[in-house]
Amino acid sequence: MKAHIGLIGLAVMGENLVLNMTSKGFTVAVFNRTMEKVNRFISGRGADKNIIGCQSIEKLCDSLERPRKIMMLIKAGEAVDNVIESLVPFLDKGDIIIDGGNSHYPDTIRRCSYVESKGLYYIGAGVSGGEEGALLGPSIMPGGSIAAWPAIKPIFQTIAATTGNGETCCEWVGDDGAGHFVKMVHNGIEYGDMQMICETYQMLRDGLGLSNEAMHDVFKQWNNGVLDSYLIEITADILGYKTSHGEAVIDHILDAAGQKGTGKWTAVTALDFGQPVTLIGEAVFARCLSALKDERVEAAKQLSGPSMVFEGDATAFIEDLQQALYASKIVSYAQGYQLLRMSALEHGWHLNYGQIAQMWRGGCIIRSVFLDDIKVAFDHNPELVNLMLDGFFKEAIETAQAAWRRVIMQSVKLGIPMPAMASALAYYDGYRTARLPANLLQAQRDYFGAHTYERIDQARGEFFHTNWTGRGGTTSASTYLV
Repeated sequence: MKAHIGLIGLAVMGENLVLNMTSKGFTVAVFNRTMEKVNRFISGRGADKNIIGCQSIEKLCDSLERPRKIMMLIKAGEAVDNVIESLVPFLDKGDIIIDGGNSHYPDTIRRCSYVESKGLYYIGAGVSGGEEGALLGPSIMPGGSIAAWPAIKPIFQTIAATTGNGETCCEWVGDDGAGHFVKMVHNGIEYGDMQMICETYQMLRDGLGLSNEAMHDVFKQWNNGVLDSYLIEITADILGYKTSHGEAVIDHILDAAGQKGTGKWTAVTALDFGQPVTLIGEAVFARCLSALKDERVEAAKQLSGPSMVFEGDATAFIEDLQQALYASKIVSYAQGYQLLRMSALEHGWHLNYGQIAQMWRGGCIIRSVFLDDIKVAFDHNPELVNLMLDGFFKEAIETAQAAWRRVIMQSVKLGIPMPAMASALAYYDGYRTARLPANLLQAQRDYFGAHTYERIDQARGEFFHTNWTGRGGTTSASTYLV
């Protein structure tokens, strides 16, 4: 018996994805660098299932039907290159290598070209959903060698999550690194969503003085409205969770956040493309700041701020928080989609933005009812340059705007940091401003460095220089636009 697909890497995601595949009728050959994991898996969770345990890369390749399809779920970086090199000698023309990990998209572009030069096909597939998603149905974002899609499509679309309307959360994204780019942006938005929820939690806890039980009720209620999402749902669960001794686990968790790098990649890529993805950047920096735990503890003893006393209607302010979180979330996705749009122009990818929203609608960490509205917006206007300009979202922000501003003002008054939500409001205000103060900035640059500037009464692309001091010459420096 030959396996339909092979999988390398039996960590949490790998194991659960194999079980997902076998539950859908597929036979899977598995290999792990540490053979003990293979033996433990096939005699444990994988016992009596259509799984072939392999003791070498060669055995794995021999166990597969043609064209061979081998999926890697291993740590991003050098390990992926090493596994590719170990696979190539045992594969034939038309066989398919799939990277289902969180690889950086430039690496996927490079690997796709390299693997194709060997007569093989390469797929960079973003997989989201965590342990539960891998087992029950993840969101899968494949890109790379389009010729490989017909061979892997039946498997991927069978194991992927589906929306409430039965639509699959897996579609072809685009060439070379497109799949991993979309997954990277997904993870960046995830960083933003999580940070904004945490800022809201701190305001409820420290600003309003709510108990965990009361906050559990707030998030549970919010999950029945416009904020209905996986992250809001699990936040309610976390705040309501107690040990057998009646202790709230959340109160015993150290406030120092970890990260694996995908949020940072999103922020760095945004800088490379000159895109103002400010909210995700703030979310990444918030994690970095949280990691300075010892410094913050010492600083808290020395640096003063306002006393945290909320004065007002707590019930009304909780409603304001809901509206502020919703408006900030719109900005987060607007920025993420701006980055997707720029990457498509940069790399020649033909991204279907409504379809991407559909892929994120189920299985993945950022799944929410909100994504249905995004899909409708891009289905209505595929050339939409910014999500905030869609009629539905424009009206939603207009409705939430006063509450949004009250929340940010209250955060400043109470000294409670809300960097992501505040940056969202600043971005909104900047984006809606026809004339920003960058004219002064350009004058400053020209004054000290002869960097030139454009004029409002002349055509774009024509640059001018002023001899501000009377001591400069006529030579000007080169310039560039982000």
